[in-house]
Amino acid sequence: MKRISIVFLQAVIVLIGIVALAILIWFPLTEGRATNLDLFSIYFDPFILYGYAASIAFFVALYKAFRLLGYIGQNNVFSSNAVKALRSIKYCAIVLSVLIMLAGLYIRMSHNKEDDPAGFLAICMVTTFVSIVVATAAAIFEKILQNAVDMKSENDLTI
Repeated sequence: MKRISIVFLQAVIVLIGIVALAILIWFPLTEGRATNLDLFSIYFDPFILYGYAASIAFFVALYKAFRLLGYIGQNNVFSSNAVKALRSIKYCAIVLSVLIMLAGLYIRMSHNKEDDPAGFLAICMVTTFVSIVVATAAAIFEKILQNAVDMKSENDLTI
């Protein structure tokens, strides 16, 4: 790949991270439960803190994707580091999907009977599906890349 493409994709990943961080900071202020709370109480709500803890897996996966693009840019795509980055992305996506499902189940079981959790549950289902797709794609790419790395190491040994 050309260096410009790699830098562009890395910039997109950084932009995604910045937008996600801005949403994590801004959204609790606009959420319905926060209308009568002070700033301290908003950000130390247990469900908001759970969202912040769950987002760690997302940001780790973004960092690993950034590093993977760096390996591609350095022509080190057929290395164990690239395989490890894909493995980390796969595990982060699995963890994120589980944490999102748990949040959806919590809201489904404990919501106020006057509230309608359908929107939140729909978002949970969509993001869980996206996380599972990312985990599946990362697993497939990991397996293909691991086979390529194994073939490369076998060829290096026979030469």
